[in-house]
Amino acid sequence: MTSRAYVGRFAPSPTGPLHFGSLVAALASCCDARASGGRWLVRIEDIDEPRTVPGAEAAILATLARYGFVADGPVVRQSERSALHDDALARLAADGHLFECACSRRELEGAPPASSGERVYPGTCRDGIAPDRAPRAQRSLRMRVGATAVAFRDRLQGEVRQDLAREVGDFVVRRADGVAAYQLAVVVDDEDQGVTDVVRGADLLASTPRQIHVARALGFASPRYLHLPVAIDPAGHKLSKQTKARELPHDPLPALLDAWSFLDQSPLRPRTPGEFWAQAIAAWAPARLPPVAMLPAPRSAVQL
Repeated sequence: MTSRAYVGRFAPSPTGPLHFGSLVAALASCCDARASGGRWLVRIEDIDEPRTVPGAEAAILATLARYGFVADGPVVRQSERSALHDDALARLAADGHLFECACSRRELEGAPPASSGERVYPGTCRDGIAPDRAPRAQRSLRMRVGATAVAFRDRLQGEVRQDLAREVGDFVVRRADGVAAYQLAVVVDDEDQGVTDVVRGADLLASTPRQIHVARALGFASPRYLHLPVAIDPAGHKLSKQTKARELPHDPLPALLDAWSFLDQSPLRPRTPGEFWAQAIAAWAPARLPPVAMLPAPRSAVQL
């Protein structure tokens, strides 16, 4: 266990309103921080500009406030942190961890898939860009991966081990448009904010070894991880706006209780959201969390 004072965070992307799956992650991360006597932060991860929906950030923050979430500090926006991301990229480049890649997405569609279904980068540009691709102005930066597997112990999912070379390949840390990729930005932002514990959905479990690889190259201490079950609809799809997940209702108490039940926590009987939070923080028990990657969402959370 880390000796640093607990700092957790909830980091939504402003691609639409919060839904039940978002609430599960926010609730668990906040309760875990509060029950540990730690701080809980909110960070808006808005660097993927094409997917950002106007007004979504304001709606997310309003919903969090209505549901009783209170951050221990100002809201941070990832788009305002490009200088930190660029500095980290410069350090990685100086240490020989990065190389330019001129491959297009279409060219990589033929790369072999790993067992996860993700395409494994074949190393096309690792030793230099081929002459036929040299005229391409837009180039991404990829992080070199070694032959050593990355292993860590997730607080819920247990031992996780990933051979990056075989299952992922050299991965993008700066997109071709010059913007830091998620795998780099999240590591830099967590380090800068002093985050010690990351509580989030198991859909991000497979990307965690990449983030640990980046953190180690930068000399950062990796946070502890707890990857929660992902709420899925009756067809087995993760709840999202694309799968018609319902926007969270205006009345917070029923949804909070549904999320609490989804996490298999001890039954509560609050009469108000304020009572819910007092009881939930006192009763929070990570040992009760279901150690699975996916769970069906309540019917009320799915647009039927």
